[in-house]
Amino acid sequence: MAAGRRRRRRRRRGSGTSGRPRGPGEDTQSQRNEKMECSNHDAAHALVLSPDGKLYEHGATASADCSQTRLVKELENQNIVQIACGDQHAMALSRGGKLFTWGQNGHGQLGVGSQTTLIPQPQLVERLKGISLAHIAAGGAHSVAVSLSGAVYSWGKNDFGQLGLGDTEDRNCPSYVGALEHWKTVFISCGADHTAALSKEGLVCTFGAGGAGQLGHNSTRNELTPRVVAELWGARVSQVACGSQHTLVYVPSLDKVYSFGSYEEGHLRDERKPNQLIPLPINSPVNTGKSCQENNTSQEVIEIIAGGNQRIVLCRSNKNSCLNGIATLKDKDVDTWISNSSSQHWISIKKNIGLIFSSEACINGSFLEKRDKHFKTSKEFSGVDISEVQCFYEKIIKKPELFQEVQKEIEKLVPSLSSSPISPENFRVYLILPFLLQGNDESSYRSLRLLAQAIMKLQPKDLQTLECLWSNLETSFFNKLVVLYQSVSQKSLLQFAEEVRGFQRNLFELHPHETVTLQILQILYQVNSRTGFRVQENNFYVPEVKVIIGLCWAFNVKEMPLWKLTKYPCIFDIQDKIAIHNTERNTLSSPCSDIYLIVMGQEHWVFPVRRQYLLQDIWTHLNDAPTEQFKKILKVSFVGEAGVDERGLSQELFSVAARTLCQPSTGAFRHVASGLAWFPSQAPSSEHTFFRIGTLCGMALYNGLMAPIPFPRALYKKLLGLAPTLEDLEELLPAAGRNLQGILDEECDHILESLDMDFTIMEEDSMVTVELKKNGANIPVTKYNRKEFVDLYLNYVFNESIRKPFKDFMQGFSRGCPARKWKMFLPAELQIVLQGHTKFDWHLLEENVTYSQYKRLDRTIRNFWIVFHRLPEERKKMFLAFLSGSDRIPGYGLEYFKFCIADPKAENPDELYPFANTCSHILFLPRYSSKRILKKKLLYATEHNESFGFG
Repeated sequence: MAAGRRRRRRRRRGSGTSGRPRGPGEDTQSQRNEKMECSNHDAAHALVLSPDGKLYEHGATASADCSQTRLVKELENQNIVQIACGDQHAMALSRGGKLFTWGQNGHGQLGVGSQTTLIPQPQLVERLKGISLAHIAAGGAHSVAVSLSGAVYSWGKNDFGQLGLGDTEDRNCPSYVGALEHWKTVFISCGADHTAALSKEGLVCTFGAGGAGQLGHNSTRNELTPRVVAELWGARVSQVACGSQHTLVYVPSLDKVYSFGSYEEGHLRDERKPNQLIPLPINSPVNTGKSCQENNTSQEVIEIIAGGNQRIVLCRSNKNSCLNGIATLKDKDVDTWISNSSSQHWISIKKNIGLIFSSEACINGSFLEKRDKHFKTSKEFSGVDISEVQCFYEKIIKKPELFQEVQKEIEKLVPSLSSSPISPENFRVYLILPFLLQGNDESSYRSLRLLAQAIMKLQPKDLQTLECLWSNLETSFFNKLVVLYQSVSQKSLLQFAEEVRGFQRNLFELHPHETVTLQILQILYQVNSRTGFRVQENNFYVPEVKVIIGLCWAFNVKEMPLWKLTKYPCIFDIQDKIAIHNTERNTLSSPCSDIYLIVMGQEHWVFPVRRQYLLQDIWTHLNDAPTEQFKKILKVSFVGEAGVDERGLSQELFSVAARTLCQPSTGAFRHVASGLAWFPSQAPSSEHTFFRIGTLCGMALYNGLMAPIPFPRALYKKLLGLAPTLEDLEELLPAAGRNLQGILDEECDHILESLDMDFTIMEEDSMVTVELKKNGANIPVTKYNRKEFVDLYLNYVFNESIRKPFKDFMQGFSRGCPARKWKMFLPAELQIVLQGHTKFDWHLLEENVTYSQYKRLDRTIRNFWIVFHRLPEERKKMFLAFLSGSDRIPGYGLEYFKFCIADPKAENPDELYPFANTCSHILFLPRYSSKRILKKKLLYATEHNESFGFG
C-alpha cells in the first residue's frame, strides 16, 4: 500500500477509473492537467488518456512492439473524458456524451447487442446514446454506467447477479437497474464479479458474487439485487472501490478506509483473515485518528484504489483528477457566449454550441432541476427545469447569430434521435427542443416537423411515457407546447392550400410530413382531456382547415383530403365538424350521379305523418324501413297540410316528437330532480322503446337537425365511448353528486363513520337496495375505501343500472345515423348539435339579418325590432320557432344563423299577418306604420305558429 505514489494502476478485475465520486454537473475542465492510465489485470492491454482528451493504448492490440503506445485512431476526433478496463474489454466516454467499447464480448460486456466474441475497434453503445452519463466502470466481464441523475445501467456477464437485475442471465445490451431507481447513485465500481454503488447521501449498495465476503453483508451469499451495506449505515461514505474479491470505502468524517472481502495473494501485510465479511478499518497511514495533513504536512486523502490484490490510498496536496464529465450547458457558458460573441471568440463559441447541441446526451444533461430533484426522474417526472430552457431561449433570441447556430445544430441532430429509449431520461430531449424552436422562421418550423416525425417513430409504450411527462408539465408550458405545434400545423396547411389554389398540387397530395404535427397536436389534445382540459379547446383549432373544406366543395371533392384530416378532430371547431358531417352525409345519400334517380326523388326518404298520431306513424316508418333507407335525406310531409319540406318540416317533426316523448304520460324516461331525461333502471327486456328513440336521435343527427330531448352530458360521453365522471352525476342527480363529493373531501374519520354508509345503493324508483360489490352491505365506507365506493356508485348509475336500455339506444342510434364522422364531435359539441343552443344573444340575431325590399333604417324595420326586444323571453323563443321550426339555435351557432325580412308587397297590409318560410328563414313582414298594430300581428302569428305551408 503506497501513499502518494505515481504509477500505473494495475488491477486484476477492478474498475478502470478513479474511486472519487463526482457530483452531477460538476465542472472539472480545469482539473484535467495530468494523464490517466488504466489496464487489465496482467497489463497486457493498457489505456492512457492524455490531458487533451486523446486516447492511447499499448499491448496485445497495439503494434508488435508492446512497449510502444499508439493513438486510438477510431476515437481521435472524440474528446475522451473517462476510460475503464475490464479483464479483456475497454470503455471510453467522450465529452460529447458517447460511450465506446471494444475488446472481448463473450458475455455481451461491450453492450452493442452483437454476438461477436471479439470486436477490436471501438463501437458506439447505441442504447445509451441519449443518456447523460456521469461515470463508467468495467468489471471482469461486465460493465456499468451511471447517469447524471443517478440512473444505473448494466450489461455483460451476470452469473452471480453482478448486474443487479434480479436474475443470472447475461445481457448484451445495457439494462436499467430498476432496484436503484431514486437511489441517487453518483458513483459505481466493479470487481471481478461484484458491483458497488455509492449514493449522494453516502450509502453503499453491493450486489453480485459474495463468496469472499466482498459484499460486506456478514455472509458469503450472492445478491441478485442491490442491498445496502448495513454496517456502513450513517457513515456517509465518500469513495468506494472494488478489487477482484474485495471492496474499499472511505469515510471522511472518521478519516478511515474500510475493507471487506479477501485477497488472493495473502494478507498484504495485514494480519486479518482473507475473508472479511463486514467492513473494518485497514492499517494505513491515514487510519491514525489524525488527518493526512497531520501525518504528512499538506497531504489529503483524495483517492482509494482496489486492484486485484491491492489496496492503494493516494495522499496528495492537490485534488487534480483526470475524472471528467460530458459537456452540459451552464449559465456562465451562456453569459460568456453573449458577452464574447465578437468575431475573435466566435470560432470557440461555435465549437461549444456544436459540442452540446449536436449531442442528445449533452442536451438531456443540461437544464436539470436544481436541489437534486432530477434524481427523482421517472415516467412521471422528467427532471428538466423547463423554466431554465425558456430562460436560455430568451437570452439567445436576442443574439440572432447564437440562436441560428443553436437551431442549425438541433436541425442536424433531430433525425438521429433515439427511437428506442432505455430510460425516462431519454425523453428529456423531446421536452427541451420545442422550447428552443420557438422562432417564427422556416428553420424552426422545419425542425419542429422533424421532431414530430421522431416522436411518432417511438413505440406505443414509449409514446405513453412521453404523454405522461407532457401531462405533468406546468400548464403555461403545456399551453406553449400546444401553441408551437398548432402554429407549425397552420403553416403546413396554409402552404398546402395556397399550392392547391395555384394549381401546383391537387387536393389528393396531402403528404405525411405535412400531417405529422397534426398527429402531435391530437395527442396533446388527448393528454389535455385526460388532465381536465387545462388548455382551452380553441387553442388546438387550425383555422386553415376551413380553407381546405372550401376547396373541397369548390372542386367537388367530397372525401379526400378531408377524410385524412378527420383523424385529428381537435383541429376542427364545431362549425368545421358540422361541415365534415354534412359532407359525409351527402356522399352516403348520393352514391350515384344518375340524373333520372335524382329527379324521381329516390335519393330522399319521403316520410308522411299525421299530427294526431305522430309517434305511432314515426315508429311504423322506422319498423318497416330497410337499413339502406336511413342513408337517404329525410323529407317530411304532414298529412292534410300543404307545404314542401326544405328542412323546416323535418325539424318540426323532431321537435314535436322530442316534446311528446318527454311528457310523463309516455313513461319513456325517468324524470329526475334536475329536470333531465334519463333511462329507467328497470326497463323491460322485451321493450323496443329505446331502440326506436335511439334511431330517431340518430336520424336527427344524420339529417343535420335537432332532437331536443334534455339528455345530460353523460349520455353523449357514453355515445363517444367516454366514462362519465362525478361532475356528470352532479348534473344528473345534484344531491347525490354533492354528497359523494362531500365524502371524498371529508378529512375526519369519525364523521365518515357517523354516516353509517356501506357499499349499497337504494333504487329510487323501486326502493330496492343494490349491493355495489359482493357482500357490500357488510362493508362500511371509510376514508381508505371511499374512492372505490364513489367509482362503483358512478359505474352503477351510468352503466350497470341502464345496461339494457342504453345498449338498445346505441344500436338504434347507429342505425339511424349511418355516417361515422360524428364521432369527431366532443361530448359537449354533440350535445349542442342534437339539442341546439338554449341561450340567445338577440342583438346578435338582429345584426345577422338581411333585408329584401327593406332597408335597415326603414320605419317598419325599426318598429319591428323595438317591439321584438320588448317581448318576454318566451315570446322571443316562440318567434324563433315560428321562423325556423324550432325554438333553439342549431349547433353551428347564432352568429351563423341568418334570416331575411322581406316585404310581401301586399295590397292591403293591414289585413295580412307576418308569415315565414321556415326552410329559408325568410320572414315576410307587411309594412305597418304603427308599433301597436305590428305588436298585435306579431303576437298573434307567433302564438298560432302560422308559418302556413312554407316548410
